[in-house]
Amino acid sequence: MEEDPSRTDSKVVTVALLSNLAVSCCKFLVAYLTGSSALLAEGFHSLADSSNQLALLCGAKLSKRPPDKEHPFGHGKDRYVWAFVASILIFVIGALFSVLEGLEKLQTPVGLFRTELAYLVIGVSAFFEAFSFKTAFSALKPFIKGRGVIRALKESKSPGVFVTFLEDSAALFGLGLAFIGVLLTDLTGSPAFDGLASISIGGLLGVIALFISYETRSLIIGEGLSQEELAQLKRAILKVPEVKEVLEILTMHLGPDEVLVNVSVNFVDGLDTDRLEEAIDKVKKAIEETLPSVKKVFVEAESLPKEALPPRLKGYRP
Repeated sequence: MEEDPSRTDSKVVTVALLSNLAVSCCKFLVAYLTGSSALLAEGFHSLADSSNQLALLCGAKLSKRPPDKEHPFGHGKDRYVWAFVASILIFVIGALFSVLEGLEKLQTPVGLFRTELAYLVIGVSAFFEAFSFKTAFSALKPFIKGRGVIRALKESKSPGVFVTFLEDSAALFGLGLAFIGVLLTDLTGSPAFDGLASISIGGLLGVIALFISYETRSLIIGEGLSQEELAQLKRAILKVPEVKEVLEILTMHLGPDEVLVNVSVNFVDGLDTDRLEEAIDKVKKAIEETLPSVKKVFVEAESLPKEALPPRLKGYRP
């Protein structure tokens, strides 16, 4: 049985938040003591990540509010809105500040001090980030099989999982850049390498921010089920004896674990009103049993002209 996407989201985000809070203060402190722009950029990186995780947790909480008159389909998309906010935070707090700090270091070069502290905090940070990355990867792993990482990220509907996975991947790569920058500066005495590392970290965060904003924008607009899932639904509906043909299936994710389905079905001829209603119930049951994430179903019966159907059968709503 698959783990509840909402719980998985919260678990992954909470682990990442605690990890980033544990290292962000250390990075800022050691950046101050050593004068390293790369470590300062990593401090901004962790600060941005912490802000992102708070935004994702906020979205998770707000998405659980019940439907109301203004939002009859609920608030599930709050997760996607706050994930988009997270992408903005990555760009502003992480990418922009890191690039500016790196440019400042190139314009006014300052040597590094006590670089052993820089190596120490990079190592400790890598340990915490690796633990957080492992948690996010474990949540994403079932979707990677048979798809690959990029496709799994693009098709994931759980922002807490794919955003945190991208953040942690960038964090580990960013620590590698910081290590190289500090090491080259330490070996050559040229602060330019430290500044270039800071700019590189900012560029990395900018790419991550753009990818997250693009994917969450698509989710906010409304992404449907995958082709494989649509094929599963069609096969399940066609197993209903009264169904002659599936004309159209329209779907949209209202949240990571909540899907809206609107299906147009051509039923066999000769069904009276009662039998048509029973057939619609069977279609609904087949859909919900095939994909438990489907929470709202509308069935349009096409065996009779719509004007000949009772109003309650023109669009079935659970």
